[in-house]
Parts: sequence; structure tokens; C-alpha cells
Amino acid sequence: MSWIDTHAHFDAAEFDTTRSDDWAHAQRLGVVAQVVPAVAPFNFETVRGLAHAYTGTVYALGIHPMYVNSLDVDVALAELRGALLANIEDSRLVAVGEIGLDGFVEGIDQDKQLAIYQGQLKLAREFNLPVLLHVRRAQDTVIKYLRQFGIKQGIAHAFNGSFSQAQAYIKQGIHLGFGGMMTFEKSNQIRRLAAELPIESLVLETDAPDMSPAWAYKENNYSYYLPRIAETLMTLRGLSAAHLSAQLRNNTLNALPKIQSVL
Repeated sequence: MSWIDTHAHFDAAEFDTTRSDDWAHAQRLGVVAQVVPAVAPFNFETVRGLAHAYTGTVYALGIHPMYVNSLDVDVALAELRGALLANIEDSRLVAVGEIGLDGFVEGIDQDKQLAIYQGQLKLAREFNLPVLLHVRRAQDTVIKYLRQFGIKQGIAHAFNGSFSQAQAYIKQGIHLGFGGMMTFEKSNQIRRLAAELPIESLVLETDAPDMSPAWAYKENNYSYYLPRIAETLMTLRGLSAAHLSAQLRNNTLNALPKIQSVL
């Protein structure tokens, strides 16, 4: 079976001493591709470099809402636009991300966060790229601006909203990312969503090194855990590995068409 990790922070310092071995291990277990999102201009070149250094690796360029406080809105958006313009012909650039809104972490400048999110949606539309969305306690606002800016492709990473919010994303053309949280038996809502939402709307992810699965609680997460995470989804859906693998591959291609370049 083959699996695609649609969200992994492969550039994180946690992997600095083991990165090559970690990815080789993931590939041996059937992980054929990983998507590495940027978080701010300081790591644009890093994620691009990793995508070109490792087989099966693609990247996204964007500004994470938790990094906005230290940025000038206009300067940051200009840097992102310049990077997108310079790399738009790069087959390994697959999305604008990680972008979105975070209403959970205290101390984030909400006005700046919203301005940068809106600006990035404009850029996604300008460059005809999908989006990788970070959303915490802001689902309805994120959806509102997806509609306003006509964004109809991408992934709501680590989805943890309601069924009605899930339907709103799906109606907008956005896929929903599920990962390690789904493996906790007490994650009742997330497991219900994973079990009952249209299978065509789902993709898998790790968010490595964060959001570790139940068997690695409070430890680092890795892309090589993805096949085992997939087993949880197989159980919840009552699907064979072959069926789920093929379906998720199609879903990921629909969400991020340029990932085809590494498959």
C-alpha cells in the first residue's frame, strides 16, 4: 500500500540529526510523498531545498498565523508574493500554506492575523494554487473568507470542527485532514467525523513532529507513523488497506494536483 502525508514539518529542528533516516524509514513502510509547509519567510528557502533534496517531497509557501506578530503585513505579503512568483513553475510547489487563523493561542494580534490570512487568499487566487489551512477556534471565519475570495481547493489541516462546518468546507471544495488525534479512543468527535464524513473528502497527515498518535503520546511524531494511523481509519470506515490507499491517493490529487509530480 502507498500513503501520502499531506502535512509534515520536515524542516523542524527535531529532525536535524535523523532526517534522512526518518524519511527512508517512512518510504520503506509505503509513505510515497510528504507535503512540507512553510510557516514564515524565514523558512521559505529551507522547505524548498528539502523538497528538492528528498524524493517524494513537495512544499508549500505561506505564513502561519502563529508567526504574524513579528511581521509587517505589507512586507511579509510582498515577500510571499515574490517567492511564489519566483517558484510558480516549480513542480514541487503545490500550495499556499500553512495559512489560516488561530483563536486558541493567546497573544496573537488578531487584526494582523486576519489581514495576512486575507492577503494570502488573494495570492492563492492570483497564482491558482490550493491552500493548506491552519484553523483553531476560527472555523466559520476561515470558511467565510474562503467563500469571499473564491478559494475552492486545498486542505483544512487537522480538522476538528463540527459536522456542519465540515460540510461547509466540502461544499467549498476543501478536503479535511485527519491524523494522530484520530488514534485516541477518547477523541469521540474526531473519530465520528472520520467515520461518517464522505470518504472522498478525507486526506491523511501527521503534522510531524506535532500531534503525535496515541502510541507516541508526548513524544515526537514522524511520517513513518502514517501507515499505522491509516489503520485506524481503515477500522473506523470498515475498508481494506487497498481500497483506502487508492481512495486517499485520489483525494490528495484532487486537493493538491501538482503532487502528481512526485508520485
